Formats: sequence, structure tokens, C-alpha cells
Amino acid sequence: MLTLSPILKPASSLATILFAAGALGAEPFTDSELVEIVVTAERREVPVLDVIGSTTRLLEDTIDRRKHQHVHELLTSVPGAWVSRGSGQEHLTAIRSPVLTGAGSCGAFLVLEDGLPIRPSGFCNVNQLFEVFSEAAAGVEVLSGPGNALYGSNALHGTLNFVMPSFEDGRGSSALLEFGANEFRRLQFTAGSDRGLGFIGELTDDGGFRDDTGFSQAKLHGRFSTSVAGGDLDLAMTLTDLDQETAGFILGEDAYLDPAVNRSNPNPEAFRDAESARLYGIWTRSFDQIDLDIRPFVRYSDMTFLQHFLPGQPLEENGQTSGGMNALARLPFGGGSLTLGIDAERASAFLKQTQSGPTTGSPFLVETRPPGKHYDYRVNSTVVAPYAHWRIPATDTVDVTLGLRAERARYDYDNRMADGNLRDDGTACGFGGCLYTRPADRRDTYDNIAPKLGAVWRLSPETALFASLARGFRAPQMTELYRLQSGQLVSDLDSETLDSFEVGWRFRGRAAQASFAIYAMKKKNSVLRDSEGFLVSRGQSRHRGAEFSAQRQIGSTALLKTSLSYGRHVYDFDLTAARGESFRRGLDVDTAPRWMGSLAWVWSPTERAELSFDWNFLSDYFLDAENQHTYPGHALLHSTLRLRLSERWAVTARVRNLLDAVIADRADYAFGNYRYFPGRGREFFLTLAYAPDGRRAD
Repeated sequence: MLTLSPILKPASSLATILFAAGALGAEPFTDSELVEIVVTAERREVPVLDVIGSTTRLLEDTIDRRKHQHVHELLTSVPGAWVSRGSGQEHLTAIRSPVLTGAGSCGAFLVLEDGLPIRPSGFCNVNQLFEVFSEAAAGVEVLSGPGNALYGSNALHGTLNFVMPSFEDGRGSSALLEFGANEFRRLQFTAGSDRGLGFIGELTDDGGFRDDTGFSQAKLHGRFSTSVAGGDLDLAMTLTDLDQETAGFILGEDAYLDPAVNRSNPNPEAFRDAESARLYGIWTRSFDQIDLDIRPFVRYSDMTFLQHFLPGQPLEENGQTSGGMNALARLPFGGGSLTLGIDAERASAFLKQTQSGPTTGSPFLVETRPPGKHYDYRVNSTVVAPYAHWRIPATDTVDVTLGLRAERARYDYDNRMADGNLRDDGTACGFGGCLYTRPADRRDTYDNIAPKLGAVWRLSPETALFASLARGFRAPQMTELYRLQSGQLVSDLDSETLDSFEVGWRFRGRAAQASFAIYAMKKKNSVLRDSEGFLVSRGQSRHRGAEFSAQRQIGSTALLKTSLSYGRHVYDFDLTAARGESFRRGLDVDTAPRWMGSLAWVWSPTERAELSFDWNFLSDYFLDAENQHTYPGHALLHSTLRLRLSERWAVTARVRNLLDAVIADRADYAFGNYRYFPGRGREFFLTLAYAPDGRRAD
């Protein structure tokens, strides 16, 4: 049962503070802020009060103010979301979920760029947000919970859509230069024309705050807008490249608190090199009764990294080339609006894993993790998904939506090594066989149906209630199917499903905005990894919680924003894994803080000056499935000062971790050890921006 008392009391207190602040004299939001528009929820522009489900939209000004150097800095204000920072640009994501790790963590969140998935279905990477040019986004929209009928596999716990900028708005040219702690340097440039053609690029170099943990990253986004065949056409591309030295966990209980340890790197040999490219088009045209939206795309990614976190430290190489098209038509039907669409893609992916030398450790580890090649396979995948989404007015104030998506994913797997759990020379390992198991060539097909029923009730021009019942799903990922471990069978894996019920309330006034939602979800057929690294299939879990967010204009110069979420994520099955760890019904899923929140204050005493403070926190959480080991949680305070020196020049000073709190960005317990990625201490960054064509610099 979800107990509301620990949720409603803090939420109501925050609401009272925010709305009482209006007594100081409120300056109304602008019309564009009042009628907030989102595009991800229904694949079209929709006022947020009409959206059925929880959505959060980060505006371009918020992205610019934070000037994030890691994506986790950007999403801290999204209720129920936590992007745990790893080494360099690595990360793990949580949206209405625990921080998911290992097998089963991939593909739980759908990442979109202008509404298109950045990777093929079935070939995810837990770190794939570093393949998005989030620093240049014109907006970020986060859908919490299942992605409903419009979005298919991987839209399980949440969907993130990065809306890239258009150059039709006279964006012009600009340059930004930033320096900061730990030899951080960044150059960002924009080159735009009044004909809809433009580019945004970024070059970043970071020395790293731990030993041997620097990275270099390059990103480029280009766009051209024109008219073709009576419609509007955008052609866009995004390129990313990452060259990173990677740090390993520091070991030992509370090791992150030790200043002699928390800057060390036990794995200076670790690295990650990754590159990606996407080219896509967006063609839209309106006829008398039908609106068309057609989006063809091609994608490429390649990654090489040392798995320093595994005994033997094998090297993984993986990559994919893919292409497809998303197309939809929207037309009037039955007094409402009917959206009919189809998403289709074809991909060719590969994965190799090779260990260069013998494993160190116990005789069991040495014998079952031999040197040489562990995996070498290719997978050709095809995904086709027709869908329908019907929105119909039930009354003058109530809209009802019905949605249905049918999706088929087919994988053609080609093993390029000997089948089974043998060494690469075909000989057997002791202790019952090698850890790494390779299935024989096979074809796997997964059919999934995702229905949705929802309603929104406009209580007034400023207030609405909504309710939704939806299913999300996730077809097994290729690594779960074909990169197996001893004792695991392919036949154990089915599509993961998540059934969700949600009710919520929204308010959009002229000086204040607020939203509140309660959800209950049940997930089946999860793939989990225990604390000894063993895969556990057919897991079940329950997820219940509530989320609150609000913002209030204070006078004519200040803005106060807050978010607060409570979530309880528990196992819903009983199992003792083959290597001893127990999963018990009712225990918390590891790495799932129950409370998370943020508070931001923005003060603009003049048009040329802005001072902001951002505070965020997360509560304690368990580090293992048996709930025997914990991390106490933490809170961080950041500050930003922006000064517009003229229409062409601006300077920004940022202080991250203003109070120099000692934290762990990620805490874990595995292989009998506490493991941590220590968080960064206080860091100062200075940015100088220049707009030569007279467009206001930020």
C-alpha cells in the first residue's frame, strides 16, 4: 500500500510557501509561459494542461543557465528523476525507478532526439545520453512512466526527448569559452544564417578530479530548414566523439569520505572511446483534413572500452548501423482526432569481448574467466510497429484518449565462435565450465501489445485533472540474449512489461504553476544482476510513489522553483540466486532512494544581472538486494551568476558544490565490497560569451 501521509505533508508545506510568496507582489508569467506547449506526449504540439500523464519541460534558458558539463546536472529538477554520475561522462539513469545497473538496466528509458530514438531497439547502452548534444538543446521533455501507444520498446520507466534548435528564428552566430576547476576547458560556437541553415559545435576537455580521469569530447549539430512538396522540411545531423580515461570504484566502507582515497583511481588503465552519428529529416504538411509527419533517419555508433569493473578486465567492442522511418497521419474521426502511424527500423549490430591476460584472484575466477575471446557475434534486427491514438471529447471539459500499439522485433543472431561455455580454442574450463556462454545461431521474435486509456478533465482554464492506465514494454536486449553466463538459458527471457496507473493535477496560473501526481506500477520479467554479478531472470517489482513540482514568480525580479518525489520500489518475488544472494518480496530494490527533491531560486534585479541558487538532495538507499548495506544520501548546493556586459558580451560564474560536501555520486555493494564513485568537491567555472551580430549574448 502507498502511504500518502509522508508525501502530502511535505508537498503541501512547499505549496504553501510557494503560493504564499505571491503576497510579495507577483509579476505574471508571459503568455508563452502560461500556455506551456509540449510536443513529446502526443507527437505534436499540445498545451501541457491537456496532456494525460506526467511531463516535465526544461526550457532553453534553464539549460543555458546550468551550462552543464555532465547530463546529471541538467535533470536534477525533474520530479522522480536521478541521473547518477559515473566516471567522466558515464552515468546511470532513474525515472520512477531505482538506478538500474547491469543486465536489465539497458533499454528501460527511451532517449529521443527530435522525437526519434537515438539507438536501435534492442541495442541500448546505459551511458547513451553522452551521445546526445544536450548542451545545445532548445528544450528537454521528460515523460515519466510508460511511453504509451505512441512510443514502443524501451519507453518503460520514462522517455527523454531532446528538442534541438531551429535556425529559422534568427539565432545568428555566437561563441562561448569556459574555464574551470581540474583543467576544464570548453569552446562552444553557433553559426547561423537567416535562411534556416546553421551549426552548433562544442569541444570539451576535462583533466578530471581523480587521478588519470580526463576526457575530451566533441559534438556537432547542423540543421537546414526549407520547403519541399508543399510542406516544411528540416534536415538535421548530430555527431559526437568521446575519448575518455576512466576511473574504477574505490573500495571499502565509507571510502569516499577519506581525502587520501577519494581522488585515487585504482584502474588508471581503464578507458572508453565512443562515437556516434545521426542524420534525419522531418517533413510535415497539412492538408484540408489530414496532417502528415514523416521522419526518415540513419544512425551509426561505435564504442570500445575496458571493463575494468570485471575480473580479468576484458575489452568490449560494439557498434551498429541502422536506418528507418517514423510516419504518422492525423485526421478528424468520430468527433475527435485520430493519429495513425507506423515506426520501422532495420539495424546491424556487433559485439566482441576479449581478455588479454589471465584473471587474478581465486582459483574459481582464474579458471572460469580465461584469457582470449569471450564473445564475437552479429545481430541483424528488424522492428515494425503500427499504432493508433484516438483523442475524443467526452464532454465540453473532458477528453478521453484510447491508444494501441503493436510491435514486432526480430533478431537474427550469428555466433562467430564455438557454441557453449568453452574457451576460444574449444577446450573446457574447470569448475563446471567457463563463465561466458555463447548460444548457437538463432532467430528470436518478440511480439508486444501496448494499450493505453486516459482522460483529462479541465476544471477551469488554469486547472486540470488527469488519469491514465498504460502498459510499457521492453523487448530483451541483444546483450541479455546472446552474451550469457553459465547457467543462463535464452528461453528464460521474455519481454519485460510494466503496467502503470496514474492520477494527477495541474495548475497553470499567471504567477504560479504546480503539478502533483500519484502512480502505482508493476513490472514483470525483469532481468537483474545480483551482487556477485550473476544474472537473474523473471524478476518482478512494484513501484509506488508521488511527485510534486511548482514554481512561483516573486515580485518582478525573482522566481522560486521546487520539486519533491517519494517512491517505494520493492521486489515482488522470492528467489535465492545461484551464487547466494536472496531476493525477497517486499524488500527495497537496491539503489532506490525513497525521497528526492530540489529547490531553485532565481533573482534578476536588472535585465543585465541574474543570480541563482540550486539545491538538490536524495535520501539514504540500500546497496544490495538483501538490504544489508546502505548509503546515507546527500544534498548539494550550487550557485550561478550571469552578467550581460553588453548586447554582445556576457559572463557567467558558476560554483558547483558550493558547500564542498563530501559525497558519493554512486554507491554500490558487490563482490563482498562497498564500492564508490566519489563526488566532486567545490568547483568554480567562468564562461565568456560573445555574439558578434548583435544577438544578445548569454
